Amino acid sequence: MDLASMMKTMLSPDSIAKMSEKTGTSTDAVKSVLLSAMPAMLSGVQGQASNKDTVAGFAGALDSHAKDDTSDISAFLSNVDIKDGEKIVGHLLGGEKAATTKAAATKAGLSNAATGKILGAAAPLLMSLLGQQFTQAAQAQPQVQNVQPLGGGQQAAPSGAGLLASLLGGAQQPSAPQQSAPQASGLGGLLGSLLGGGQQPQQQAPQQQAQQSAAANPLGSMVGSMFGNVDVASLLSGFLGGK
Repeated sequence: MDLASMMKTMLSPDSIAKMSEKTGTSTDAVKSVLLSAMPAMLSGVQGQASNKDTVAGFAGALDSHAKDDTSDISAFLSNVDIKDGEKIVGHLLGGEKAATTKAAATKAGLSNAATGKILGAAAPLLMSLLGQQFTQAAQAQPQVQNVQPLGGGQQAAPSGAGLLASLLGGAQQPSAPQQSAPQASGLGGLLGSLLGGGQQPQQQAPQQQAQQSAAANPLGSMVGSMFGNVDVASLLSGFLGGK
């Protein structure tokens, strides 16, 4: 998963132009608002995915938005529900929504209402692209494609948008027998620890702790893997021409 590639799609000239048209604001204003507020929204994604009290609901939201057709970004944004998008912004920013919106509005020279519309247009696209990336990454793992149930044999893993929620909904099988296999890293290790069950006593303690954390919250670990040590402000400036 690549945050830069996703942002390149989301912040393309066509995307910015369509958000401008949809919200009745200039393209420069759209760029300014997104440059100012998007770091907070992405931080909100991390917060929603890492918090045990919100991760299940967030996975469900990603499941739903992953089904959206984003093959034509302009068409997607033409039909976007800004009111629904504003609710998404509220979930991502929480108590910081008002302050983040006001700061972005001041910088762009817009009203809070106009700024809220821009963020409301951007938020559904953000969720759709995130949902698609996480679902595709999970489906690509061999551990997910063929889950071994307790009774033996093979059981087809969930497919499509429902996969993320299923990872959080009790796919763990700690009593299942486990065959020895080469240690996987990254997402492979993450999903293998969740779906393979059992323990690997030869691992060092830090590795065990990381694997247990990944098993407890695979989506949070996916988000952490995607965001890594990316300098979000610099990344956005590169696409939006920020100073």
